[in-house]
Amino acid sequence: MSGTPEGPAHPEPPGIPPARPALTERELHDYRAAFRVSRLAMALVDRDGLVVAANDSLGALLGTDGAALREQAAADLVDLAADGRTWHAYREVLRGRRSRFRCTRRLKHPDGRKLWAEVTVAPVPDTGRVLLSVADISERRELQARLRHLQMHDPVTRLPNRSLFFERLSGALECAAAESVEAATGAAGPTEPAGAPAPYRAPGAYRSYRSHSHGRTGRIGLCYLDLDGFKAVNDTLGHRVGDRLLAAVAGRLTECADSAGYTRSGGHLVARLGGDEFAVLVEDSTGTEQLADLARSVLASLERPFDLGGQRLSVSASIGVVERAAFGTTATELMQAADTTLYWAKADGKARWTLFDPERNAHRMTRQALSSTLRPAVERGEFALEYQPLVDLAGGAVRGVEALVRWHHPQFGVLPPNRFVAIAEEDGSIVELGRWVLRTACEQARQWQKDHPRERPLFVSVNVAVRQVWDSDLVADVAGILAETGLAPHLLQLELTESAVMGSAGRPLQALQALSDMGVRIAIDDFGTGYSNLAYLSRLPVSVLKLDGSFVRGFQDEEHANPADELIVEALVQLAHRLGLTVTAECVETSGQAARLRRIGCDTGQGWLYSRAVAPDRIAAMIEGTTPLRV
Repeated sequence: MSGTPEGPAHPEPPGIPPARPALTERELHDYRAAFRVSRLAMALVDRDGLVVAANDSLGALLGTDGAALREQAAADLVDLAADGRTWHAYREVLRGRRSRFRCTRRLKHPDGRKLWAEVTVAPVPDTGRVLLSVADISERRELQARLRHLQMHDPVTRLPNRSLFFERLSGALECAAAESVEAATGAAGPTEPAGAPAPYRAPGAYRSYRSHSHGRTGRIGLCYLDLDGFKAVNDTLGHRVGDRLLAAVAGRLTECADSAGYTRSGGHLVARLGGDEFAVLVEDSTGTEQLADLARSVLASLERPFDLGGQRLSVSASIGVVERAAFGTTATELMQAADTTLYWAKADGKARWTLFDPERNAHRMTRQALSSTLRPAVERGEFALEYQPLVDLAGGAVRGVEALVRWHHPQFGVLPPNRFVAIAEEDGSIVELGRWVLRTACEQARQWQKDHPRERPLFVSVNVAVRQVWDSDLVADVAGILAETGLAPHLLQLELTESAVMGSAGRPLQALQALSDMGVRIAIDDFGTGYSNLAYLSRLPVSVLKLDGSFVRGFQDEEHANPADELIVEALVQLAHRLGLTVTAECVETSGQAARLRRIGCDTGQGWLYSRAVAPDRIAAMIEGTTPLRV
């Protein structure tokens, strides 16, 4: 209950008041008669706050005779001393420092019922007294309450709606913040205003927060729920059945919260946030296990089929669970975490609950930050290429290099391709980035050729995403870049993953064929990890197989070698050779692996045994022979 002062806080500057005509005896009689018979409860109060006269309406409102109220403290009759702000405003009117004051109070009628009253206090001119009037506004408040209930509740499920949910959530967080500040400062709560009458001292409304904090944990939990496949119910059975299903789901959610004991202290709220989204807010939660138990209970409850007028429907749900300290958390942050966690539950297979993971969320935030800055980074020149040698296993000479892109991010440092290439494929920036990589790699390969004309020229291998084939004219791009740089087509090798090549049809297949006809070599990267459909090898314009590193790692333990690994690799190499393909082994890390691959007949090797990906000048040193390679 709060007071709402009206009128100026201070009177006009002192001066000579305007002359007022004196009231006649008749007029005074009429005013007194009106005061006595008025249906509005009123009392005349002196400067000390004592009732001088009260009409019968006020007596009836308070369950007594109007005459019996004389010389009683008006503040006690209508509870004006319940809080400091109201008491101060009331005293200001009594002292003539405020022209009017109005507040709302909840009073107890002698018959036991509660009523809402609007209390107004205003000076009576030329008397030194004030008029206190009390209007019963219970019906208005009840109407407002009904309208608020309609405004704050969902008509389909009768649950609190999004507005009430956020109001309750914000209130819980604000309360936690206030308690945390009090605990840190040791404050004892608001003090009593000076000059308060005896009934004011030690009012219940002004006890310290500590008196209400028994059983409080200072934590908050949220289960954010979305029904799986609800749209199909609406589309096939109609919105009427869908609404009935939502109402039935709401009932089970409420039962789960009730049976788990969350309603005993009123510390929960089951709400429909919109569509097929629901939330269960748990105030003063005791930890993640409490929320996990609730989520498991909800999933188990929803597994039981719903019988809706003879129709049995089954539905599942995905739930994002967040539980944390309330202090320092905002409603926006909590809902963002819940929404993210709900997305994880959906992505992980639906019909499950997932707990918020800060580390996983940090990765998501980093990914989002990278996505938003990737396109501008190409224009700003934040990317650079490093090159890893492709070594002839028989002779040990460098035959080519693979171009590997690095992002020199201003915030996250140097990032390898696996941190951003997938993002670039998703948002389409891989086309622009891939074109830049292709041009830069071809320019560098041609530069090495010019700088070392007597040495055998190196070919350069560039990774190509399947989206580059679909979203750009790759054939035209390659032809234009080769023409601009002067690099011979046979010195360019394009690598596509096995899954991308094996699924090629239509335009991608035509593009690969056109590139092969141009003289460009096509390599299948990470061969053996995807479809491994050997029938495609005879129909695709492929010239190189790059064996996935998982095969080569099986050669690492020479003392306990697995014969099956060697047999598989040997069979793949022989098959490739019969088809006229060359074979490159990835992830060669030891001389023992290199020796066994050489014995099997593998053509080239790539890995840390020879070199990591290095800057262009290091490759130049290898061409000149000043940097030896281990073989």
